[in-house]
Amino acid sequence: MAGTDIGIDLGTASILVYIKGKGVVLKEPSVVAFDRDTNKIKAIGEEARLMIGRTPGNIVAVRPLRQGVISDYTVTEKMLKHFIQKAVGKRSLKKPLVSVCVPSGVTEVERKAVEDATYQAGARHVEIIEEPIAAAIGAGIDISRPCGNMIVDIGGGTTDIAVISLGGTVVSTSIKVAGDDFDEAIVRYMRKKHNLLIGERTAEEIKIKIGSVFPRKETAAVEVRGRNLVTGLPKTIAVTSEETEEALREAAGQIVEAVHSVLEKTPPELAADIADRGIVLTGGGCLLQGLEELIEEKTGINTMTAEDPMTAVAIGTGKFIEFLSGRHDD
Repeated sequence: MAGTDIGIDLGTASILVYIKGKGVVLKEPSVVAFDRDTNKIKAIGEEARLMIGRTPGNIVAVRPLRQGVISDYTVTEKMLKHFIQKAVGKRSLKKPLVSVCVPSGVTEVERKAVEDATYQAGARHVEIIEEPIAAAIGAGIDISRPCGNMIVDIGGGTTDIAVISLGGTVVSTSIKVAGDDFDEAIVRYMRKKHNLLIGERTAEEIKIKIGSVFPRKETAAVEVRGRNLVTGLPKTIAVTSEETEEALREAAGQIVEAVHSVLEKTPPELAADIADRGIVLTGGGCLLQGLEELIEEKTGINTMTAEDPMTAVAIGTGKFIEFLSGRHDD
């Protein structure tokens, strides 16, 4: 039964599972809620995400992956097992062939941890693939050609920037500034500027609704609820997209810096290809308004977002398995 080949995008913010022939079958937040007293898992995925910042003392909602790296091994393993079973179903007797993607900057030890956790979760064979390569495949780029492509994959915990040619990475960097840092920047800004304490989920909502890193034609605003640090009472204030630009300036700047540094290290022939073909953005973090314009303004290179940036890495990881199983069918 070849239908059990699966690709997993093991992200800091969400986990996507791709099944050969079916596409992305599952997309859930990588959050696990467990009861500290009994050490039993209460909820996994979306159900657990709703508990973040809202749990009683004995229940904790954790993200077992921080900045693209496993920070809690046993929880990650249980979470992987849950998602693999949910995606493949209990019916399959044959263990699946699984490809998992990791940020390009991970160490051997971190890579081994992901591999072990996936085997423990019930894989027959595990292939580890680097995130930018998966993102490129998922964005529909033919990576096997001798032609330079630049991918900027902005996830929840890491941003991977790579120049890819002939199926491999030529120059790459991975920085720990991504979607989560945008949220944290908004939390900090609200505290400093408005004396308002908000949670990370509220910050994420602000980012999604009105967040921008480039001046917009018309300003948008949202109502934000939080706790006033002066009075200690709940309070609602209006926040504008211009303010989010101020809040996100530093984090976005670090991503642009990193893009610049990769371009500086790119061999001239490939740099010419990139100037010609442009920079492709993938990952959920690239949905932030104004990123394309910001990178374009700072590098002078045409920048576009992949068709379905959220699922590009998962699709690429799954396609990579097909690309491999073409080479060795076991």
